[in-house]
Amino acid sequence: MQKVSLFGYGKTTKALAKIFPHATFYDDKVSKPFRDENGYTVKPSSDFNPKYSQLEIPSPGIAPSNPLIQKAQHLLSEYDCFADTMPLSIWISGTNGKTTTTQMMQYLLKDKGSQEGGNIGTPLGDLNPHASLWILETSSFTMHYTKIARPNIYVLLPITPDHISWHGSMESYIDAKLKPLASMKEGEVAIIPHAYKDVKTKAHLITYTNENDLAEYFGIDIMQIKFKGAFLLDALLAMAVDKILFDTIRYENINSFTIEAHRQEELRDSKNRLWVNDTKATNLDATIAALQRYKTSFVHLILGGDDKGVELDALFAFLQTIQVKIYNIGSNKDKLSLLAKKYKINYHTCKNLNDSIRQIDLHLKENEVALLSPAAASLDEFSSYVQRGDEFKEAVANIS
Repeated sequence: MQKVSLFGYGKTTKALAKIFPHATFYDDKVSKPFRDENGYTVKPSSDFNPKYSQLEIPSPGIAPSNPLIQKAQHLLSEYDCFADTMPLSIWISGTNGKTTTTQMMQYLLKDKGSQEGGNIGTPLGDLNPHASLWILETSSFTMHYTKIARPNIYVLLPITPDHISWHGSMESYIDAKLKPLASMKEGEVAIIPHAYKDVKTKAHLITYTNENDLAEYFGIDIMQIKFKGAFLLDALLAMAVDKILFDTIRYENINSFTIEAHRQEELRDSKNRLWVNDTKATNLDATIAALQRYKTSFVHLILGGDDKGVELDALFAFLQTIQVKIYNIGSNKDKLSLLAKKYKINYHTCKNLNDSIRQIDLHLKENEVALLSPAAASLDEFSSYVQRGDEFKEAVANIS
């Protein structure tokens, strides 16, 4: 019997335990061994001994610097476990928009028997192996550890600084995003930003610099698509895969898709003023995309959280070009305030999210926009970006 070690006691590894029922979990948050309700053994990370392990599979979020990864001698990714059984697969990655692109693609292709999963919420161990195709939102974390599995179609959105502290450098982050291309074969397709046109791959490369490039290549009429801004690129990529696989362009189908909550979600308070919940903007590129949408108005911008070690000068250089006041929250608020001084951006350092909303409420005019687009992760003060967005919406609803 193969001795399997699962690093992390979470959704991904619990699904894998169905395949490896005698595996042992090792988790940094566990202080003493126990058996869970399914009879699985869960131990502290410090108990892991590579001498007694023949295969190690990590939760994707565990960083390469973690002692478990450092000790592992037979490391395999979640995706690699399904390399031989995975149906036709489409992997979607990039810095921003991959969740929406995945959801749109699933919406278009569900009548073809597709299933969505990966980073979007459903681990591969819970997907139907007999589905006609898998649509997988794929993180740079997963691709860093993946050595065997490859996509049949790879869709890459633009890459901008993110997860630098996890990967160690921007170059390593980009390398992880481009990694699947090296193993793809002739007859497979990759749609990637034009900046990476020289990457080595046997796949058929389709490159783009903007939405117009994609629309022209696939014969799609942008004017017939209801989505604008960042969501237009997501829609075009989803439609492009539908065109590749089934030679169809379905405007009515894509236009009936509804964007999930927490991405540029517009709200009105009791005074009919516009507040925008963009809590899912966890990096500077997503925040700039949101600001582009509202740049014709004065913006009261809530920034801050865990910025994951990313330099934010590019964001502040952009802020100089628009009418804005920023309200800094979270663990990096002092850093943000220093940057605001450096770039001469009007700012207010707030105690927390609710304080920022109270401050904006005092100054927000009817023709202005209050925007929560933090350019940072939420885990410094919240359980998730969803909790951050829900608290924002509740506070706005309570304004009198």
